[in-house]
Amino acid sequence: MKADTPIFEASHVSLRFGGVRALTDVSFSIDKGELFSIIGPNGAGKTSMVNCVSGRYSPTEGRILFKGRDVTRMTPNHRAEIGIGRTFQNLALFGHMTVLDNIMVGRHHLMRNNFLSGALYWFTGARTEELAHRREIEEIIDFLDIQHVRKSIAGTLSYGLRKRVELARAMALKPDLILLDEPMAGMNLEEKEDMARYIVDLNEEYGMTVVMIEHDMGVVMDISHRIMVLDFGKKIAEGDPEEVLANAHVRRAYLGEADDVVMDEDDEAAAVEAKTGKVA
Repeated sequence: MKADTPIFEASHVSLRFGGVRALTDVSFSIDKGELFSIIGPNGAGKTSMVNCVSGRYSPTEGRILFKGRDVTRMTPNHRAEIGIGRTFQNLALFGHMTVLDNIMVGRHHLMRNNFLSGALYWFTGARTEELAHRREIEEIIDFLDIQHVRKSIAGTLSYGLRKRVELARAMALKPDLILLDEPMAGMNLEEKEDMARYIVDLNEEYGMTVVMIEHDMGVVMDISHRIMVLDFGKKIAEGDPEEVLANAHVRRAYLGEADDVVMDEDDEAAAVEAKTGKVA
C-alpha cells in the first residue's frame, strides 16, 4: 500500500473567503494506494479541502503537490488530465443523457482530438479507439452492476443508482487519485453496503488512491487506511482508525465529549448516532 514518495501532499494550506477562514494551515500527505478519509463536523472545511485538491478552489496560502508536481494554480481540467478525478456531494450528472453517454463524457480528455492530427486520425484510428473506449466503459458498467440501466436516461434513475453512475463517470477518467465527496449521502443501508464494497474494490482491484469525505462513521472506520479530522478548518488529528477514534480532541469535537470522560463502546456508538444522525 505504501510508497516511498507520497502521491499527494498538501503543505500549510489555508483558504479564506473575505474575512472567513475555511482552512487554516492544513498539511497532510497520501501514499499511493491508500484509502484516505477526511471527517469532521458540518462546516469543518472538508469539502473546501477537497475543492483545493481538485482545483475548484485555489488556496490563499500553501502548496499542493501531485506526484511531486506543484499543481497549486492548475485548473480542474488540467488536473483531470494528469490523473485527479472526483465525484460531488450534490449530483452533477447530465440528467437528459443516457447512463452510457454520461460515463463516456469522462473519457473525453483521453480522446485524440488535436487539430493537426485530427483529419488523418478520423480516417485511420477513430473506429479502433472508440471500440477500445467502449470496452473500458463496459468493464466499469459491469464492475458497478449498472448493466440494466446503461441505456436509461440518468435523470430518471433512483438516487442510489445516480450516485453509482457518477462514480462510473469519475472512474472513466482513469484517475490515479479519485476524490469522493459523501458518496453514501442519502442512501439506505443496502445501498451504503454496496457502495462501500465498490469503493474498497476500486482501491484494491483498480489500484486507485481514494480520498473520501463521508459522515457515516461506521463505514469510515471499517474501510479507511488512514483518517484526517478537521474542525473549524484546522487539522486536529490524523492516523489509522483506531488512533483517531481514541483521540480525545476528536471525541470532544465530533461527539461532544469532555476530555476527562471515558466512554464504553455502546455509549460511544449512541453518541455518534445522536451527533450525526447515523449509526456507528
